[in-house]
This record gives sequence, C-alpha cells and structure tokens, in this order.
Amino acid sequence: MEPLQSHRVEMLSIAVALVAVGAGTAYYFYLQKKPRGCLDPDNFREFQLVKRTQLSHNVAKFRFALPTPSSVLGLPIGQHMSCRGKDSVGEEVTRPYTPTTLDSDVGYFELVIKMYPQGRMSHHFREMREGDYLAVKGPKGRFKYQPGQVRAFGMLAGGTGITPMFQVARAILENPGDKTKIHLIYANVTYEDILLKEELDNFAQSFPDQFNVHYVLNQPPEIWDGGVGFVSKEMIQTHCPAPASDIQVLRCGPPPMNKAMAAYLDELGYAPQMQFKF
Repeated sequence: MEPLQSHRVEMLSIAVALVAVGAGTAYYFYLQKKPRGCLDPDNFREFQLVKRTQLSHNVAKFRFALPTPSSVLGLPIGQHMSCRGKDSVGEEVTRPYTPTTLDSDVGYFELVIKMYPQGRMSHHFREMREGDYLAVKGPKGRFKYQPGQVRAFGMLAGGTGITPMFQVARAILENPGDKTKIHLIYANVTYEDILLKEELDNFAQSFPDQFNVHYVLNQPPEIWDGGVGFVSKEMIQTHCPAPASDIQVLRCGPPPMNKAMAAYLDELGYAPQMQFKF
C-alpha cells in the first residue's frame, strides 16, 4: 500500500473511532439524564393527593404529586399499577388502575375513578381528601407498545375499561412520528357514564384521519346518533379494522363484555395474535 493511501486509511479509522466514542458518550449521558421512574414493582410507595376534581356524581379525577416537579411515574404505555386502600369495614384492598397521564406529564400522575356504591376500593377513593396519600405499586401488565408496531388498532372498551385505551391512544396521537390508526368502540349504560368524552371527542376532531370513536349506550337519551344496546358483531365489522397481520384489537371491560367480544372476534376471523385483553 502506498504511504499516502496508508495515511488516509489510518486517518479514516481514527475518525470512525472518534465518532463511535462520541456517540457512545452521548448515549451514556442520555441514559444518565433520562428521568428514573418513581414506581417500584415490588414495594408500595405513597403519593400525596394534591387535587381532586369531581367530574360527575360518582366520577372524580385525582391528581397525585410525584417526589419532585421533574419526576416521572415510569409506567410503560398500556400498563397499569396496583393501588392499595381500605374498604368500608377497614379491611385492606388492592385494585389495578391505569393513569390517564403519560411520562410526558412530569411531576404528577392522574387517575379518573368511577366510584361504585358497593365497590371496596371505590370507598377508599370516595373518602380521599387532598393531602391524603395513596399506596401504589407497579408497573404491571403484559402489554408492550412500540410506535408503529401495527398499522391500526381496534379498541373495544366498556365503562372504566376506557383508561388503558385512552393512554395508548394519547401516546400515539401525541407522537408526530406515529401514524397508527385507532378505531374505538366505547360502550356504557347511560350518556352520563361516558368517561373522558371531552378528551375523546377532541382526539376525533384534532386527528380525523387517525382516530375515530363510536359510542354505544344501553340506555341512550331521546336524541342520540350513536350505537344502541350492546356491542354487536356487526358493529365490530363496521367500525374496527378487518383481520390482518398488521392490526390488533384491544379489549377491556366487564367480564361478560370481554367474553362476548372474544367470541365475536373469533367468529370474525381475528387470530389470537390479533387480539389482546387488558
């Protein structure tokens, strides 16, 4: 090899090495600066309720402070956490909940809770006042999401089962690089039971080519242009993406609804890998 050519090769090798070292150093500092989540999968941690907003007679939004204004909860998209409290007779109870916030919401997390008359954990939330603490452990759940992992999601939600769907939808829609389409069917008994309706309607208005929602009510008001009754096989055919290798249908709702939806999806040809139950 000529001396000049040898010198050029040597200089190129040094340049490549320097770029590699620089990239590695940048990535190291990125890892160092990336906020560490506040959750512990093995132990309960307590977070203070700093704001309670009553949304209806039995629904409230609870905002809990994280340790610092720059802290993040550290909950992966679509996963949940266990919340611990006491029921009306003082016995300890633990239930899973999915926040409506993401890690882009720093310094706090929020839960939208529907409080049922006989619900054991509902009693705990009903009695909570600003300044009280909630014990939380997590993350928990099998769902793992990466932007663009599917072309489209179908979502079948009932009642409070909307919360994991909302979290996934929000993460997709707030990421300009994620073009995943979302087709949501959301079922409730009455109009007043619809959770996060304002936020869902804003999604539909702001992202008309990427997000659509079809509401279904068992007891609709006199003037109503949504679905009526229970979610049917025909509704799924009309409002969800057809079976394909690059789609997935997510479902979360009361056990009878989950069972019925699973049967419908099987009958419509959705393979097991195309389905996920929260």
